[in-house]
Amino acid sequence: MKLLKNETENELAIEMILHAKRYSLTLDKTRCTGCGICMEICPREAIEIKKTPKADGEKTKPPTIDISEEKCHYCGMCDPICPFGALKVRIDGEHMIPVINSESFPQLIREIEVDTTKCDLDCVDCEKACPLNLIKVSVHAPNGEEVTDIKSRSNKENLTVSVDIEKNFCPCCRLCEMKCPEGAIHVEKTFHGNLRINREKCPEGCQDCLDVCPIPEALYLSDDGKVYVNELYCVYCGVCRIVCPEEEALELHRTYIRHTPVHSGAWNKALEKLTSTKVMTNELRTKSSTRAKESIGKRFLWRRKF
Repeated sequence: MKLLKNETENELAIEMILHAKRYSLTLDKTRCTGCGICMEICPREAIEIKKTPKADGEKTKPPTIDISEEKCHYCGMCDPICPFGALKVRIDGEHMIPVINSESFPQLIREIEVDTTKCDLDCVDCEKACPLNLIKVSVHAPNGEEVTDIKSRSNKENLTVSVDIEKNFCPCCRLCEMKCPEGAIHVEKTFHGNLRINREKCPEGCQDCLDVCPIPEALYLSDDGKVYVNELYCVYCGVCRIVCPEEEALELHRTYIRHTPVHSGAWNKALEKLTSTKVMTNELRTKSSTRAKESIGKRFLWRRKF
C-alpha cells in the first residue's frame, strides 16, 4: 500500500494505491467554502478545518481544509454531502462513491426547475444573480445554433431560451429564483434550519461572518452597523460559525436535510451530527411509519389475489 498527498493552489488530493485498486479523494479549493460539513460527518476524523490568519485591516478569509491521507479510508461520505460539490472520490480514476453504491448513504436533493417558456430572450438576470457562476443562459435558433445577436434577428418567435445550471455544485440558495422577473425558476432548499446572531456577544465592528459568507444577501450589514441574517437565502453551511471569534455569538440549527431515501446507521449518525438527535429521531419515525404503511399495502394486495 502506498499513500500519497499533493497540494496545489487550487486543489488538494490524497491517494491510496493498492495492488489492484487506486483510491483518490480530491478537494476543489475553488469551490470549497470551508464550511466544515465534511469534517462534521467524517467517521475517521480525517478532515480538519483551519482558520486562515487575518492581518490588520484585511477582510477575513474562509477557513481551509486539510485531509489526512493516513486516516481517510475513502468511504465517500464527504462527497455527496458537500453543498458545493467540492469533494470527489474516485476509484481507478472514475468518480465512484462506495457508500452510495452500497446504499448506506443518501445523495442531496438539489431541486431546481426552470420554465424557459416564461423567459425573455434578452434576460440574463438569473445568470448574473448566481454567486457561484453556475448558470449559463443562451438563446438558440430552431437548428440548435446559438444566437448571440438577438436584435439582428427578424423572426424572434422561433428562438428558444436555454438555462443550464450546474446542479451538482449548487447549494440551492434561491437567489436566482428571487431575482427572476418572470417567476420562471423554482428552487427547493436542500438544507433547512435557522441561524441566529446574538448581537450582544458580537465584538464591536466585527464583520468576519459577512466576509466569508458564500451567498451574497444571506448576511447583510444594516444601517446600525450590525450584521443581520436573511434566511431566505441562507444555505446553513456554517462557515460563519467557524470564523466567528465569539463562540456564542452565532447559533446554527439545521432542522431538515432533503435527501434521497436510505435506511442506514451510517446516515443516522451523520444526520445527528449535522442536525440534532431530535431531527434524526423524527426521520427514523417517519421511515418506520412509511415502511409500516407499505407493509400493510402489500398484505392487502396479497389477500385480494386470493
